[in-house]
Amino acid sequence: MECKKEDNLKICKCTYEPCSKKGICCECLRYHLRMCQLPGCCFPREYESTYDRSFETFAKLVLERKV
Repeated sequence: MECKKEDNLKICKCTYEPCSKKGICCECLRYHLRMCQLPGCCFPREYESTYDRSFETFAKLVLERKV
């Protein structure tokens, strides 16, 4: 499968500038799942920038209807 990095970068919410996985969604997802997290694209922008990408924070946001 061909990576559509340029298209992915247009919608990527990641604010971590030195990220080497930006736009390479499969690598990003694999990395964050290994860390028991979700990638930044799963979070609203104001929460993504806190870098707390834990499952617990995501569940809290779902319950608060912010996701």
